[in-house]
Amino acid sequence: MDAFYVSVELRRRPELRGRPVIVAGGGPRSVVTTASYEARRFGVGSAMPASQARRLCPRGVFLPPDFPYYRTASAEVMGIVRGNVDTAEVVGLDEAYLELTGLPAPKAGMRRIVAEIKERTGLSASVGIGPNKLVAKVASDAEKPNGFVVLTLAEACARFAQSPCRLIPGIGGKTAERLQALGVGTVAALAEAPLETLGSAFTARTALYLQALARFEHDGAVTEERKVVSESREMTFDRDVDELSELETILARQVDELCAALGRQGHRGRTVGIKVRLDDFSTHTRARTLAVPVNGVDDVGRVALELLRAFEPPRPVRLLGVRVSGLTSVEVEPEQLALCV
Repeated sequence: MDAFYVSVELRRRPELRGRPVIVAGGGPRSVVTTASYEARRFGVGSAMPASQARRLCPRGVFLPPDFPYYRTASAEVMGIVRGNVDTAEVVGLDEAYLELTGLPAPKAGMRRIVAEIKERTGLSASVGIGPNKLVAKVASDAEKPNGFVVLTLAEACARFAQSPCRLIPGIGGKTAERLQALGVGTVAALAEAPLETLGSAFTARTALYLQALARFEHDGAVTEERKVVSESREMTFDRDVDELSELETILARQVDELCAALGRQGHRGRTVGIKVRLDDFSTHTRARTLAVPVNGVDDVGRVALELLRAFEPPRPVRLLGVRVSGLTSVEVEPEQLALCV
């Protein structure tokens, strides 16, 4: 979907169309969730600090995120998608992989889906079609908004050969920096780099993986179900917190929210962890794996609290979070019936 959160907001605020609209929290440390294409012309982008976005685009319209509203809009879109294809793997609220193999006219079918989404929801989507999920993903981002890009494997390699390595999903900023330090700055350079060059900064297995990505090789299947492996809650504070008692209170609220979500989803997990980012931006994680999976406030809260106290943050805390991972589905016990004689 194109600039999804902003586009959904414009459905109920059509008077803002054509203006630079930015969805971001109101706190001093909030980040941009989505920016309209008008705002992006000023250099505003997702994950940018909202304060920086305000400096770049002082006349921008800033809206607070409304995730319940976005989830409702996402359900509309994904309902249309699932009504047109047999297998759709939904990724977040605004993206999905569709299995088109076997369809008699996949390009025409996708154009019909995009048109139906526009007609029924007022929202626009960009499409990428390729021989695997990696090619399709990169193609879908290539000509936003309203893009429709179809590429073979060879065409993808040629089209994005001189693009920076970060173009490839799975290659983040730190990995790109390490590659750049090796003199590997483009997708083509990564695909052709000698393994001994990459081996000075990466393990052999990682080097082979990165080169496969650069050659757009991917064998992941489109699956209807996404395996959820963890659930977390975290918060960046408007001011640094240096009192352990205050951190414990915040952690307890996060545990309540997290366990409520796990209960609704029918999930339990064996590993409980915390994430602490200090005022010097160093990030620390602590985790403990339990003998049995849990999802209760008492169990998760006890472990999380013990981890926080054992870490005993040495500096004021900027961000705090809690996570339960290694999730499994809860086996529901059948009701026991009482026999009255």
